[in-house]
Amino acid sequence: MDVSIVVPLYNERDNLAPLHHELVQVMRDLGCSYEILFVDDGSTDGSVEELRAIKTLNDHVRVFRLARNSGQTAALACGFHHSTGDIVVAIDADGENDPHDIPRLIAQLKDGCDLASGWRRERWRDARWTRRIPSKAANALISRMTGVVLHDYGCTLKAYRGDLARRLRLYGEMHRFVPAIAAEEGARITEVEVNFRPRRTGASKYGPGRILRTLLDLLTVRFLSVYSTRPIQVFGLIGLLMGALGGLWTAALVFEKLFLHQHLGNRPALLLAVLFVVVGVQLVSLGLIGEMLARTYHESQAKPVYVIKEEF
Repeated sequence: MDVSIVVPLYNERDNLAPLHHELVQVMRDLGCSYEILFVDDGSTDGSVEELRAIKTLNDHVRVFRLARNSGQTAALACGFHHSTGDIVVAIDADGENDPHDIPRLIAQLKDGCDLASGWRRERWRDARWTRRIPSKAANALISRMTGVVLHDYGCTLKAYRGDLARRLRLYGEMHRFVPAIAAEEGARITEVEVNFRPRRTGASKYGPGRILRTLLDLLTVRFLSVYSTRPIQVFGLIGLLMGALGGLWTAALVFEKLFLHQHLGNRPALLLAVLFVVVGVQLVSLGLIGEMLARTYHESQAKPVYVIKEEF
């Protein structure tokens, strides 16, 4: 199989037939073998019936129904795992991604890249600043924290080398950070400007609640990418700083008690100084426990702490 197209969806009944028609047209023009994997994430609007009808028309279509609404990350992970193509393309089902951009993404992979990520440059051109500025700020923050600089982390339209896509381990809301996760696998990443189209029908599934989830998952990605094999360097450093501060503070208070004869019993400073010392010891202990858990995790699963890019 040359190309696998993964389409995660939730309640997109009216968008499925037009999207399928466009995808078939694009793949026929490319002249390569392909499969289209629709992953239904617990839709309740009749999307399943529409997918059954599409399946009867095209043997290249495969449909996976998740048992419950598990989120876009789970749907993408399912599609990636069951794909068989040398190249895997992910695309949204709402019609905002243009299937005619797929050949240009694939061309980047043929030029040596491992992941070609779409950049919807025109997405916020006519939008209110209250939407445009938070989006730009979020992309800048993610780029800064992950070290993988992209303009549009939220674009689902991406092309992956098949082995890379099937090697990714996604959970939570990690689909937003796929380039950063792929970079940890040694992937060469490029960004390609793609077309942005207004949604044909239906409503967006994203709400304000995703901001907090994104921030929490960003912290997770940052920690796993940098400190997953050395948690002591995070917790231990903070613990040592707090312990040292608490120790110096306590020493100053003891000096005041012994030599300046000041009372300490009614001063909250003593409690705070002791608290700093106790919390510092706890954080160092947590770092040591994290080291043991990381070692157990890697040794029990025989999971290497390195990725071999090439062997001669």
